[in-house]
Amino acid sequence: MKKVLSRIYLAFIFILLYAPIAVLILFSFNNSRTRAKWGGFTLKWYVEMFQNESIMSALRNTLLVAVLSALIATLLGLMAAVSLNSMKRRRRTVILSAINIPMLNAEIVTGISLMLIFIGLGQFLSRWGYGVEFGFGTVLIGHVTFNLPYTVLSIMPKLRQVNVSTYEAAMDLGATRMLAFRKVVLPDIMSGILSGFMLAFTLSLDDFVITHFTKGPGFDTLSTKIYTEVRKGIKPEMYALSTLLFVSVLVLLIIFGRGKGKETAK
Repeated sequence: MKKVLSRIYLAFIFILLYAPIAVLILFSFNNSRTRAKWGGFTLKWYVEMFQNESIMSALRNTLLVAVLSALIATLLGLMAAVSLNSMKRRRRTVILSAINIPMLNAEIVTGISLMLIFIGLGQFLSRWGYGVEFGFGTVLIGHVTFNLPYTVLSIMPKLRQVNVSTYEAAMDLGATRMLAFRKVVLPDIMSGILSGFMLAFTLSLDDFVITHFTKGPGFDTLSTKIYTEVRKGIKPEMYALSTLLFVSVLVLLIIFGRGKGKETAK
């Protein structure tokens, strides 16, 4: 009886999680523009999606910001994790606690704080004839800022599992610090680096709050584009685009999960 109830509870949780996504995917194939009736199966919304320049522009911006912010945040997170790993325990604990604060903090607070920093920096630079233009650059900085703690905390556990003796042995055999790190340490922590990158990429892909407060006029990502469309009524093309994004992220996660499973099995 307990097993049956646990399975029913698990099925209920999965229904709550994936039923809205299933409805979205279903409507992406609906021939009718209204959600009130089923107009038959069609792929025209997928065709019109690729012909809609505003949607394609928002998609390009979203992917570009997500990839660049994930790469930069992963690189900075790797350097920060290596530095933290070499610190004494008490100091490392204090800094890790500070790193946790942005993750626990409300995202709207981070977004408003970044906006105020950019405005203040623009006012300061205006004395010398410079300024801060809200757009791609400010959004990228904002995404790197909130992605960084996740990459650090993804890499740190793997880094602490590295056998220091192997690293020291490589240096005794004549390898430089950088070569020993690249040949010995980096392969051992690669799964943590990839985990941090994937987490940063997916978080950046659907972020709205940070983007909303740091973007300028004329610059849109998918999240801000959808927010704008809600006022006028979401177009079926957005259902098609959301479906493609969901499937793409799901495939990436499956590939990454299988690769990580093979690594664990070894």
